[in-house]
Amino acid sequence: MSYDLAVREGQRPADDRAAGRVFTDLFDRYLEPDADSPPTERIAAYVAALVERWSDVTDDVEDASPWAAGPLIGGAVGPLVYFPMSWSRAEEVSAWAAALADSMGLVCFDPQQNRLRF
Repeated sequence: MSYDLAVREGQRPADDRAAGRVFTDLFDRYLEPDADSPPTERIAAYVAALVERWSDVTDDVEDASPWAAGPLIGGAVGPLVYFPMSWSRAEEVSAWAAALADSMGLVCFDPQQNRLRF
């Protein structure tokens, strides 16, 4: 079981409901199987910071990584990155990932609870 976050570029929506609509629109647009847009510079920098803090998933260090899939950059398309983390480490990792997104001027959305994260 994993816990997922979505981080994107753009203005912070006024509320969770608006954030959910934006997330759905971006998810449908960028995370379709035929979408092939490279991540923006800011999203790539965000992912790089995540894997600098916690190593990416590889065959030899999988247990050390909190990510439930890898490479993490594989979930980054255009202005959006959607990434899963292991449920057992979700509280710690998601809090740090949300704070990092906020510090980089990005918007973090929790699709499980349909709410913005800071």
